[in-house]
Amino acid sequence: MASGNSLKILERLVAFDTTSSKSNLDCIDFIRTELDQSGIESKLSFNEARTKANLFATLGPADQPGILLAGHTDVVPVEGQSWEADPFQLIERNNKLYGRGAADMKGFLAILLGLVPEFLRAATRAPIHLAFTYDEEVGCLGVQSLIPKIERLTVRPMACIIGEPTEMKLVTAHKGKTILKCEVRGLECHSALDEGVNAIEIAAEIITQLRLISHRLREAGPFDTDFDPPFTTIQTGTIHGGTALNILPKVCDFTLEFRCLPQQSPKALFKEVKTHIEERLLPEMHARSPETGVSLKILSDIPGLHTPDDASVVALAKNASGETTTEKISFCTEGGILQEAGIPTIICGPGSVEQAHKPNEFVKTAQLHRAEVFLRRFIAAALP
Repeated sequence: MASGNSLKILERLVAFDTTSSKSNLDCIDFIRTELDQSGIESKLSFNEARTKANLFATLGPADQPGILLAGHTDVVPVEGQSWEADPFQLIERNNKLYGRGAADMKGFLAILLGLVPEFLRAATRAPIHLAFTYDEEVGCLGVQSLIPKIERLTVRPMACIIGEPTEMKLVTAHKGKTILKCEVRGLECHSALDEGVNAIEIAAEIITQLRLISHRLREAGPFDTDFDPPFTTIQTGTIHGGTALNILPKVCDFTLEFRCLPQQSPKALFKEVKTHIEERLLPEMHARSPETGVSLKILSDIPGLHTPDDASVVALAKNASGETTTEKISFCTEGGILQEAGIPTIICGPGSVEQAHKPNEFVKTAQLHRAEVFLRRFIAAALP
């Protein structure tokens, strides 16, 4: 059973509606107050509108290599989901704790805050850094504005644990995620005439090409059988266009994503799609009107994570958890970004991704207990 203090903190954290479309400042203020009560100074970094913030705090001497423990405060929406109870009220039933974010990933954040008194006693010779971020669910936006603060540290952390829900299994690799938006500008005319450029049909041709590339990747690879699925995937997620059936649509836009294996660059896929547009579609469109066109923009580019099995953070985590193997996951995290900043990173946290983003999300109390035990052992080994 997790400590009573951690459970009380989790109850408070779940009560904050930190859906990514909303502010997380009330939640950050609560976290900051909890740290203040233990005499820990924290620093905030805001989004451009100052409606959201990251929080970063250092326990112990900052002039030594230490440990970074990180997680995001935002959650996914509950609209349209059939919840049996208020999703922002933590409910315990049959050794499970229900509530939005209980698994993804406020359970881990509550454990961190509950262990602060123990962290303070451990961080006498080397620091423990805590990072709480915003907008992970919509492109890992918050952590990117936190990186400069981490890079200004006197000594960067020697290891990082991100507590995404892995059922406390050790994850050393995940796919990258590149989000793109495609906008097609056609030429309006009466649908009875053959004088315009149908933006929806051009968009459909691009989506068909994306599907062909996706099928090629599925059949020919590259492959990494430790991932499920073991290849890079492409999918179109949203599409909008047209005004009326009897008007050739002038505008159509859609969003898509690449989820690339860590060793595969999304730049090559982007170039392939762009080349198809420029060589196969634009000449025909421009023959009708030079005002037509296609823009393909990268909205977010989250790198994959690949931490070598012989990295010290992996050895420490194996000793602390008792696990002898590591895993790879297809969903992305802030880990790839932190790794690019020079911090060896693993993903390990309570709860299952199978419960994340669903109605009646829950985390088992036994998982929270395992997380507490794991973090105690990891810190004791890393900061002897």
